[in-house]
Parts: sequence; C-alpha cells; structure tokens
Amino acid sequence: MPASSASSINSSIFILTGFPGLDQYSPWFSIPFSSIYAMVFVGNCLVLHVIQTEPSLHQPMFYFLAMLAFTDLCMGLSTVHTVLGILWGISQEISLDACIAQAYFVHGLSSTESGVLLVMAFDRFTAICNPLRYTSILTNRRIINFMVAIVMRSSVSILPVIIRLKFFHYCHPHVLSHSFCLHQDLLRLACSDIRFNSLYALILVIFVLLIDAVLILISYVFILYTVLAVASWEERLKSLQTCVSHISAVLVFYIPIIGLTMVHPFGKHYSPLVHVLMGNIYILFPPLMNPIIYSVKTQQIRSRVKKWFSLKI
Repeated sequence: MPASSASSINSSIFILTGFPGLDQYSPWFSIPFSSIYAMVFVGNCLVLHVIQTEPSLHQPMFYFLAMLAFTDLCMGLSTVHTVLGILWGISQEISLDACIAQAYFVHGLSSTESGVLLVMAFDRFTAICNPLRYTSILTNRRIINFMVAIVMRSSVSILPVIIRLKFFHYCHPHVLSHSFCLHQDLLRLACSDIRFNSLYALILVIFVLLIDAVLILISYVFILYTVLAVASWEERLKSLQTCVSHISAVLVFYIPIIGLTMVHPFGKHYSPLVHVLMGNIYILFPPLMNPIIYSVKTQQIRSRVKKWFSLKI
C-alpha cells in the first residue's frame, strides 16, 4: 500500500467529494450554489418573519409552516460550510467528529421535516374532515406537544447509530461520496461490524419516513372522501386548494430522499457525479422550494410579502 494511502486510512481526516471529473469548473459551480444557499436563507427567514409579525397568521397551520421553515433553514446551515468550502477551494477535508456531527444534523433534520409534514397533513385533515372541532383539537398546548414529540423523535432515535460511528475502524481510503457527511457513506468506509447500524437504519427508515408517508397518504384518502361528498364543485375546489401547498411540499421532500436512498444500494455502477448531484438535490431542493411554494400558493403569505416589499420600495 502506498504511504499516502496508509496515512489517509490511519488519520481521522476525511475527504469530501466535489464534482468528480468537473473539478476545474468548481469556481463556476460556486456561483449557482451560493445563490441557492442565499435563496434558502432569505426565503425561509422571510417566511418566519412574516408569520411572526402578522397576527392573522398565528394559527396552527402557520405554526407548523414556521417549524418547517426553521427546519429547512437549519438544513442549509448544517451543510453550507462544506459544500461551499469545496466549491470555493477552501478545503475538502473534514474531521471524523465534525463529519459525525454533520451526519447527525442532516439525518435528524430530515426526520424532523418528515414529522412536520405529517402533522401538517393532520392539520389539513382536521380542517376539512372535522372543521367544527378544529380549534378544540389543535389547541396551542397540543401544537407544542406535537413539535416537542417531533424534535425528540428526530434527535434521540438516531443517536445509537451516530454514536457507534465514532468507534468504528475506517480501513478504506477516507474519501466520501458527497460534499457533506451521511451515515451510509461512513458505513461504506468502515471495516468494523456494521450490521447493527445497517439494520437499525433500515428500521428507522421504515418506522419514520415510510410510516409518515403512509399516514400522510391515508389522511389524504379521508380528505378526498370528505371533499367528494360535498355537492358543489366550487366548494370541492376551494377545499382542495388549501392542500395544494402541502401536497407540493410532500412531493418536494419525498421524491429526492427516495432517489438518494435508491442510488446508494442500487446505483453503484452510476457515475460518482450522479451520486453527488442526487445528494445536493436531497439537501437543497426542499429548503429552496418550500418558501416559494408557500409564498405563491398561500394567499395570506403572498399578500403579506407583497405588502412588505411595497413598503420597502
């Protein structure tokens, strides 16, 4: 084994991947990626500001939206330093401890976003299927309990596998597949017994992301059944229009995460560039699109943003 490879394996420093085969174009890639991150931060901060300052938006649906925007903001903050650090040519190195911490936040925030989308589906289900009891069901206390449960589930459930990453022996060259750290990417480099991590991660995917998705689907089956029972087409469309933003956010979140999940085990023959692009879409697409979706589709936010910009101009 060459000395350089041996020293890489024995060190606690890992190398993050930029755009394989396109490294000479990294300065050009930094422009759109910097713009995307700027839009993520500005868009989600704007949604949070509008919800905070507009009393008419102090409702359960917008409280959940604020939590979604805060989650997306944290997702951007958790990866911006490594992604732009690579594209700006600052550094491709990351220590094991920093890598594990980043993996914890990336996976934890993904779980949080899934949970928020689930309670938003419950909000739409209650508003359409049981409107007379909406305020009595979604009280402020219950909303806080939902939020605390989501955060606790996300932060605690992944701790066992994340902590074990610290004690693995990484005998393969310390080159990661993405410009940020993922649990499954670190497992690929480990020579220790990873069966517990692999099985536990699979169980988490089933009992968190999959069950959340199934419950969201079930809620919309009931919503559709209730809406179709309404005689007037105008009332049906009005009811369904309140769900368009949430449905769009669900698709924006689940499609990239399913694609990345499939690429890792079944796309090993694909170009490394495909893995990198899928990873960046998974990280950046939902935080970028959610503020746009809710600003365009939600009348209260759209009018408040227009009013805010008109005052600034």
